[in-house]
Amino acid sequence: MDTHLESTVSATDRQGALTVFFIGKPGCGKGTQARLLSARTGWAVISAGQQFREIAALDTRVGRKIKSEIEAGLLAPHWFAMYLFQKALFSLPNDVSVIFDGFNRKLPEAELILESLSWLARPFSIFDIRVSDEEVHRRLMARKETEGRQDDTVVSERLKEYYAYTEPAVETFRRAGVLVEIQGEQPPEKVAEDIRTALALV
Repeated sequence: MDTHLESTVSATDRQGALTVFFIGKPGCGKGTQARLLSARTGWAVISAGQQFREIAALDTRVGRKIKSEIEAGLLAPHWFAMYLFQKALFSLPNDVSVIFDGFNRKLPEAELILESLSWLARPFSIFDIRVSDEEVHRRLMARKETEGRQDDTVVSERLKEYYAYTEPAVETFRRAGVLVEIQGEQPPEKVAEDIRTALALV
């Protein structure tokens, strides 16, 4: 675990509200870790993927467009994701911590997150849950059988989207000195423990 996060989780920052983000390959466990952290802390989880799946279920022009992109394994437009992110962020009270899952998957999203949270002077943490491509294939094939998510049928396309769009976002967070890498090929409870340790919640 890389705990290079001094600029965002200082002793002073830990006294106030935090904004936590999860990033990583599809199937790395972002949603699972968001739920586990929420269960421990009581912080709300705001999930981009869940919101887009809800939009895709609507029989509207936008819903049908999002549905077709999800089924093709494509990431949502960055401006749409950031609309949902900013709407949620700007409605948060200053003293309320929150967990964002999946709002930082493209470079423009990463840049806007850095700028908006710096502008608000709101402490934040970016957790990159690291897993291999082989593990992604294994997990998504298993999840397809249990959850039936349509986007899990296009694993190769989703990995292409990750390397084309999300990896540059990860590098942007790394250069900014706000990225914490977590080994994701551990039992979920151990991954969750590493995350809490980085947040000084253990």
